[in-house]
This record gives sequence, structure tokens and C-alpha cells, in this order.
Amino acid sequence: MALEEGTGSRLGAASRPTDPAAEGRELLDLNDRRVWDARVEASPHGSYLQLSGWATVKAVTGWRAVRRADPSATILAQVLLRRAGPLPWRFAYVPRGPVADVWSPELVGPLTAFLRGAVAAAGRRVSHLRIEPQVERDVAEDADGRLRAALVAAGWRPAPEIQPATTRLIDLRGDEAALWSGLRQKWRQYVNRARGRGIRVVEAGAERLPEFLRILAETARRAGFPARSEAAYRAVWDAFAPDRRVRLLLAEEPEGEAVAGLLLVRCGGRVTELYGGMTAAGAESRANYLVKWEAIRRSQGEGATTYDLWGLVTPGIAHFKAGFGGREVRYLGAWDLVLDPLGRRVWEAAIALRSRLVRRSRTAEGGRAEGSEGTAGAERAPLTGGPEDAG
Repeated sequence: MALEEGTGSRLGAASRPTDPAAEGRELLDLNDRRVWDARVEASPHGSYLQLSGWATVKAVTGWRAVRRADPSATILAQVLLRRAGPLPWRFAYVPRGPVADVWSPELVGPLTAFLRGAVAAAGRRVSHLRIEPQVERDVAEDADGRLRAALVAAGWRPAPEIQPATTRLIDLRGDEAALWSGLRQKWRQYVNRARGRGIRVVEAGAERLPEFLRILAETARRAGFPARSEAAYRAVWDAFAPDRRVRLLLAEEPEGEAVAGLLLVRCGGRVTELYGGMTAAGAESRANYLVKWEAIRRSQGEGATTYDLWGLVTPGIAHFKAGFGGREVRYLGAWDLVLDPLGRRVWEAAIALRSRLVRRSRTAEGGRAEGSEGTAGAERAPLTGGPEDAG
């Protein structure tokens, strides 16, 4: 994987702006992953998908990462680039980004110019650029749709979403009693039932990933989600484990068999559920309720401020997650900036063809077509997580 830097690897004093708000900001060394990650984590709009670890994960499947920051380090973007087969064009994507401390309609113009420059500096032919900022829709920066209107005025257009458009966020800044009271009564009963049956939640390391993957595979079969390879999950673990940003929790029966689990990733104060599931036995014992409660409780105990339940992809999953409290959040969604109209049309035609072929192949095999969502599904497949947990 190539990580390209801006002009000069370090933004030094000569490039510091005179804006007083930027004075005192640390120099941002694009060559230093720890410095980059710390800057992403410091932003209220930072996401694990903008951390250097995610670039490592996507490199395994052919994505090239380019990191850029504006001179004042107030706008950051980790851009992922990938070519579709033999096509000369590449698709550029900024998952849950770009990252800006404060989004505003006035920022959209400079941000658009910044992103154009970032893509051009990569030295590759790009058909279109897609962004999915971790910014809420209709509130704060986007009150009355002002931010979306500014994006449209700057040439951006709504696009198929790759990351979940909605999620639930739990505020962890209270005490444990407040978290517990946030659970629905039935959910508290299920947590206690699992405890009464001797289910316990343990921290697990890489050596127990095969058990977790077995749980995910069973969950995928039951829920109809496409299964992913063991290598895909191990790539996530290997990328985030060195910096202690990944965590595996397993719910065990008294005999020690794992029947539910969650893989969590942390970025700054936010803990995100990336993958989760349970076996039939785990569903019967309500182990999935206990492991999620423990993930929330332990995240709070370790100083996290937000717990992200990450995606409400089906009504059943949305209902299950709602029982743990928090509030539903809808993001701005995906936005495309077309850089080469011909390339964009050819790309879309190629993705649509791939989707039809995959769907036809899966249907012939008696399985669910991974690309059944059309263009969005075909682009989503290599980028997002796997089976969600359901109750």
C-alpha cells in the first residue's frame, strides 16, 4: 500500500496560517501514522474509517490510500482509490470523511477545492469522488438542510450510500446506573436471564478469532447476510490491534463454549460495534443481550464517551438495538463529485454488470446475491462490515 503525502512531509512554520484559531496546532506529519491517527481522533467528526489502520485493511483488497491535510490541518482526508478491473479510471472514496472540526456551508467551497487537489496529487485518473461525512443530517451544521444545499451548489450530488446511513449512539458520559436505566425493561430482564444461566463475558485475543468467526458464519446463514473470509476479519484485527484499538468480547456458556460475540473498534472517545453475532444457543440463552450490555458498560468504564451501535440495516436489528437506549442518528449520506463524466458512466455500467453477474451466480447456487442492492451493493461489498447481530 502506498501512502502519499502532501507537498513536503511536514507542514512546518512557513505553511502555518495566520488564523488565530489555528495557532498552536501541532504540526501534522503525514508520514507518521500515529500523528495522523491522533489528529483524526481529536476531531468530533473523526471515525475509525479515517484511521491509518483502515487503509491497511483495505490494502489487502486492492485499495490504495492517500492521506492529505490542508495547511492548517483543519481538513483531513484519507482517500481510498481503486480501479475496477481493466478500466483506466479509478473510484476515489473518503469513508466517513473528510474530517473537519467544524462543518459549515462556508467550508464546502474550500473543502471541495482541497479534495480536488488531493485526488489530482495522487497522479491517477479518477472518474468520481465519493464522500460520506460523519455529520448528522438536519441538525447543528446541517440545520434546515443548509450543508446539503451548499454541497449541491458546489457540484456534489447525492449518491448510493456505502456506510450505514443511520445508527444509534449511546452517550456514555453519565454513570452506569443511568446506562442501565436506559435499557428497556425486557432487555434488562434478558441480561439478567443470561447471567442466571451462567453466561459470562470474557476478553479474547487473536487466538479465539476462529470461534468468533464460527459465530459470525452461523449468524450469516440464519440472517441471510453474505459471509466473508476469515482473512477479512483477521485483517481488521491485525491492523488495529498494535495500537489497542480493537477488542473482542465473547459470551461463554459455563462449559466455556462461545455462543455470542462482538468485535469493537475505538477511535478517540467513540467505540463502534464492527461485527457481532450469536449462535442459536446464544439466542436462546440471551447471551447476545449480555455481551452487548457488557460492551457498553466496559466502554464507559474505560473512558469512552460514545457507543456506536453501527447501522440499522433491518427492522429487526433496529428494534434490537433500540432496546439498549441512545438515540437514532441519520447522517448526511453519500455525495459524489464527478471528475470525469465518461469515466463515471463507464464505471456505473461496469458495476451494474458485475452486480447482475454476481446475483445470477448466487441465485444459481441457491444463495443470496451479494450485489442484490444494485450499484450501491456492488460498491458496498468490499468496503463495509459483515453480519450484524439480531435478537
